[in-house]
Amino acid sequence: MNVLVNARNQTYSFECGPGEKILHAGLRSGIGLAYECGTGTCGTCKARLVAGEVHDEWPDAPGHKYLKPSKGDFLMCQCVARADCTLEIANVVKPMAPDGCLPVHVEAVVRRRAALTHDVVSLDLALARPLDFEAGQFALMAVPGVSGARAYSMVNYERKAERLAFVVKRKPGGGLSEWLFGDGPEGAEVRLFGPLGSATFQPGIGRNLLCVAGGSGIAGMMSILSRACHDRHFDRYAGHVFFGVRTARDLFFLDGLAAFQAQCPASLHVTVALSDEEVAPALEAAWPAFAFARGLVHAVAGAQMKGKFENVRAYAAGPPPMVDATLRMLLLEGRLGSDQIRYDKFS
Repeated sequence: MNVLVNARNQTYSFECGPGEKILHAGLRSGIGLAYECGTGTCGTCKARLVAGEVHDEWPDAPGHKYLKPSKGDFLMCQCVARADCTLEIANVVKPMAPDGCLPVHVEAVVRRRAALTHDVVSLDLALARPLDFEAGQFALMAVPGVSGARAYSMVNYERKAERLAFVVKRKPGGGLSEWLFGDGPEGAEVRLFGPLGSATFQPGIGRNLLCVAGGSGIAGMMSILSRACHDRHFDRYAGHVFFGVRTARDLFFLDGLAAFQAQCPASLHVTVALSDEEVAPALEAAWPAFAFARGLVHAVAGAQMKGKFENVRAYAAGPPPMVDATLRMLLLEGRLGSDQIRYDKFS
C-alpha cells in the first residue's frame, strides 16, 4: 500500500508492506517521521487520516489519550494500512541522514537469559542478519501473542553486529515482561525493529560526556561508554557517569563500569546513588574507584557537577519521572542548551 504524508514542510510518499506499521515503513524508507517511544505510549507519532483506511492493532495503547479519534487521529506506531492512505502530520518532517543507520525489520533468537538482580535480567539475542546501529540506540521487540512492542536499549556496541544484548526490568502485569521472565524464553524467536533513537554518541563531538541513568536506563550508557573507550574519547575529554537505583540489591553492571573506568582512570568518573538507603561501608570498600552517595540520581548529579557543565554533552535514561527531573536539572542548573541533551524515557 502507498502512504502519502502531508507534513508541515513538504509531502512524502512511501510503500507500506502487508501488516507493517506505518511508522516503521516510513522510517525504513529514510523519512524522519516523529516518534519517541515507538511503543504506543507517548503519542508523539500521531497522524490524521485524510483518505484511505488504517487498522489499529493495539486499541488499548496508552498513547490513545493524546488522540482525537473523531478527527481521524491515530498512532502510526500501532496502525497498519488497509488501503492506499493520505495522512496529515502537524510537524516538520525531514529526510533521515543518508549515512545514518536506517531501521530495519530483523528476526532474532533469544540465546541466553541471565539474572542481574531480583527483578532485572540480561538477554543475549542472535540476529538473523547483521545490524548496524549507533551507540545509545534501542530496538523494538515483539513476540507472538503479546500486543504491541517494547523498547530496549542495546548494551553492546559494534558495527555489523550479529548479536544484541538487552537489559529488561520486570514489570508486574506487563505482557512482554512476564513472557521474558517466564519459563525459558531461551530458543524462542522474536521480531525486532531498529535501530531507533537519537540519544547517540559518535566520535568527534568534541565534548565532555555526562551520563545520568536510573535502573535499566544504564543499558544504553554502557553502549555509549563502550564506543567512547574504544575510540579513546576520554584521552581528550572527561566523562561523568551517575547510576541511580533504590537499594544496593538493585545494583548491576558495576563490574562493567569498573572495567571502563580502569581504561581511563584519570578522566572517567563513576558515581553510584542509592535513593532509599544509606551506603554501606562494605559497598564502598568493594568498589574503591567509585564514588557513592545517598539521594535521587538527578539531585546527586546536579550537586556533584556544579562548575563542571562547560562543554558537556549530556545523556539521560530511565523511568519518565527520573528523566524529567534530570532534564530540568540540566536546563536550569547546568544551563545546557537543548541541542546538547539526549534522552530516552522507559515508559
